[in-house]
Order: sequence, then structure tokens, then C-alpha cells
Amino acid sequence: MLLLIKNESRKTHSVLRCSELFISVSNRRITFLAYVQCLSVASKFATTISNGPVANITATTGINVACSELTSSECPGSMINGICTWQRKLAVTCINNSTVRIRVQSNGLPGRCMAIPSTATISEQNIDFEVNFNPTVNVNSPTHSPSSQTELDNIICNISNQEFAPASSNLVSYSQPQTLTTLAGVSIDGVAIMNANSALDTDPFYPPPGDQVEKVDACLAHPQENGIYHYHMASGCAVSPPSGNISTCDATYACSADIATYSLTLFPSSAKKLTVIGIAKDGHVIYGPYWSTGNLITSGIDICNGMFYDTIGNYAYFSTIKYPYITGCFGPGNYPSFGPNCTTNGQTSYTKSNYAAFHSKR
Repeated sequence: MLLLIKNESRKTHSVLRCSELFISVSNRRITFLAYVQCLSVASKFATTISNGPVANITATTGINVACSELTSSECPGSMINGICTWQRKLAVTCINNSTVRIRVQSNGLPGRCMAIPSTATISEQNIDFEVNFNPTVNVNSPTHSPSSQTELDNIICNISNQEFAPASSNLVSYSQPQTLTTLAGVSIDGVAIMNANSALDTDPFYPPPGDQVEKVDACLAHPQENGIYHYHMASGCAVSPPSGNISTCDATYACSADIATYSLTLFPSSAKKLTVIGIAKDGHVIYGPYWSTGNLITSGIDICNGMFYDTIGNYAYFSTIKYPYITGCFGPGNYPSFGPNCTTNGQTSYTKSNYAAFHSKR
């Protein structure tokens, strides 16, 4: 009897060892696949550094950009032979630990011209953060789940709602200063993606009656009071930067007439498919406004402009021509039957994608 017990004990121990080994191998495979995906996303960025991360992105040697339309008072670099010249600097690094992380470092300056108001200035920044890449989230455990109009507005119509990322993202900010509280992410061209709201906590482009529309250039970007050039709406200029000078949105008829529809014309035909256009500060990928089929994305998003988009359960933000355009909060969010009050161009209700509906039943 004693011999039998010992043999059974050995068998149980062997089964446990095999089970632990299987789990270990499975975890390593999941981490490897996440790392490969991270490298694929990082390759879409117009990086100037191949061996990041670096101690200070502003101290690196970047790529020269020249723009004759910017004056000496507007120039974020130096005037060389009367032409404004600066360097764009960008590093995106995937870190292959037990949890794959991504570090994004940018000086915030684009690789193309900018048109800015004569009273504004643009300056080099030190945008630098590290976060878990594509952290696991659950459609049944949303970060935000407002049940009333007031609760929705308090989340979405709030310029400060993306100062912090959820705990699952493990966000670490190295930015200097660390007061870039309205930063929502970084575009593939290194330009900052700011929270969807204006300083008035309303849609910058289609605000409620009485609020002022914000001015941007024909690439849909502008500087804020600290000189940070940034997007609120997805721009094809990040995918295919224009050459030469650019005009303001006001001076471009299609842009001034309907900026949301105009934004679609900036995307080249090569980007009218599932296209990475940035990374959010919570580690989720930001895609452009088109599916891989070439169809425009018009439904399936939650209140944060995020979507569960595959059978695995991956979650990302998708650009839309409706407010909040890129990302309105760090998701996932829920799907209420009402939209925000701080815009005249918002969703009136939200519906789950087929994948979100599938995962919600699991």
C-alpha cells in the first residue's frame, strides 16, 4: 500500500511539473507574439533613432526640416539663410520583458511645414513615456461606464481626463516637464495627440453654439499656449507628409467648410485600409479611419472611440469623423444610448462591434 501511494505521488508530481511547463511555454509564446506585434507597430513610426531608448530625445541628432513660411519668431529651430530649419527627433522602442512594454520619445516637431497664427510659437518638447504595450482589457469590465448624460459629459467633455492611464497600462512618464497632462498619445510622425477637447471642455471644431471654433492648419494641427504642436483629429499628413508650405484650414475651402469630411481627403489611397497612425498613452494602438476592406469606420466604437476588433480580444482606438475623433478617454468604455453634449458632431448612441458582442458572452 505504501509503495502504491508513493507511485501515485510521483505521478501527481509529474503531472504538475508538466502542467507548469506547459503554462510557462504558453506564456513565453504569448509574450513573443506581443513583442512581434509591438515591433510591427513601432516600424510604422518615422523614427530618427534605431537603437533606443535614449536618455534625452532632445539631445540626439535628428533629421533636418526646412520651411520658408515660418518667420524667426515662429520658428522652432534656427533661421538658416532666411529659412526656418529644425530637426525632428523620434524614437519608439519595444522592450521584451515578461510584459512587453513600449517607450515613445519625441521632440514633438513634424517632418513638414506648419502654418501657425502670427501670435503663436512652436517649441521643441521632450515627450517621453513608457507603458505596457496593448494591455489586456475586458469588454465586461470597462474603465468607464456612465449611465447618465451628466456622467458621460463629465468623462468625455473633460480636457484633463487622460492625465493618468489605467493601472493595467503601468504608465511611467519621463517627459520634461511632467505636466503634459492633456497628452493622449503620439502620432507616427512624432507630433503630439492631445485630448479631444478645447480649453473650454468642448469639441474644438464643432462646439456647442456660443463657443469658438479653434484654428488649425491644413494638416489639422496647431500649437497650444506652451508651444506644443498637436493634433485633435486624425490627419493623413502624418502618413504622407506634404512637401513645401501649407496653408491654414481657414484658407482651404474644403477644410473650413467641413473639417471632418476634409480630414478624409488627407489620407492617401495606400492608407485607406487598416493603418497604424499612433500609439495612445495607455499602450493601445491608434488606427486610421478605414477598415482593411477600405470601408470607413462608422460604428462599433465605445465612448472612448475604442473598439474590440478581432477574435483574440485586442482593443484599439479608431479614428472617426465624429467627436472625439481619435480618443476621448482611456478605455474600454461602455455603449450608452446617448451621446455627449459638448459637441454638435458627436455620436448619438453607441453599439458594440461584433467582436465586442462575441467577447461579452464569454
